[in-house]
Amino acid sequence: MTVATRTGVQDIPVALSVRPRSNFVETQAVRELTERALGYLAAGFPVHFRGPAGTGKTTLALHVAAQMERPVMFIVGDEEFSTSDLIGGQDGYHYRKVVDNFIHTVHKYEEDAVKHWVDNRLTTACREGFTLVYDEFTRSRAEANNVLLGVLEEKLLVLPNMSHRDGYIKVHPEFRAIFTSNPQEYAGVHEAQDALSDRLVTLDLDYYDRETEITIAASHSDMPPEDVAKIVDLVRDFRASGEYDQTPTLRACIMIARVVAMQGVTLSSADPRFVRICLDVLGSKTAFTSKARERRAQQRKMLLQLIDHHCG
Repeated sequence: MTVATRTGVQDIPVALSVRPRSNFVETQAVRELTERALGYLAAGFPVHFRGPAGTGKTTLALHVAAQMERPVMFIVGDEEFSTSDLIGGQDGYHYRKVVDNFIHTVHKYEEDAVKHWVDNRLTTACREGFTLVYDEFTRSRAEANNVLLGVLEEKLLVLPNMSHRDGYIKVHPEFRAIFTSNPQEYAGVHEAQDALSDRLVTLDLDYYDRETEITIAASHSDMPPEDVAKIVDLVRDFRASGEYDQTPTLRACIMIARVVAMQGVTLSSADPRFVRICLDVLGSKTAFTSKARERRAQQRKMLLQLIDHHCG
């Protein structure tokens, strides 16, 4: 008798082993926020970090997850997400063929192809007790996230009807969830349903104070803090001016500082390379349209004045 098998079943999601980053800057404010989040998570409540771009939501979410010392399932919200992208689906098969010729004058054939359920990240996290980090969850449509309601409240993950297995999973007692979202983003963002928001403990994040931004930018660029301070002050003054369409954030400070340090550029308005780097990073914060041409010219003039003021 000959038995042939073939599989088309997808691999199960791989969990991340998240460790604290060596260059993570933990100021008193960040430490207090981390402790608050860990306290809510320890009590079994999901935490939601909400804030504008550049406030470190994702970094903080992964930092908090690292403190819990559990494998992490990381998901990024997407407009095209459906429920199956979270929980999985019957997306693979096992093919089996049996040829029986024990009696040489009789040939018996048996074939079957059976679909198999393949877990996705949410199902794996619920089953194994991993930490779920759902980044920018409001980029997914509300109906895709409905499955989370039972997970967070009743601790039950309801699955579609499947053969040879239960239609639900009891959530592992060590399962925890951390969400992030940007309330100021409009493109590709959906409003979170009240039923889901009501189940989350929301912690609002804002732009860091000057000293924290200097410390973080210095840790990411290997530039002396006294030099980084000039770049941070430049970006903060530009942010305060309101002359932009996209808010300049801490990322702009890190970009400028890192490129300047790596290329050995002089931190001075007299160095055209430094001026060009600042204009490249900060000048793009205004929409590029024909109507905005005059505004872009005004913005460039203001940026040159700020560069000369802080790095002259």
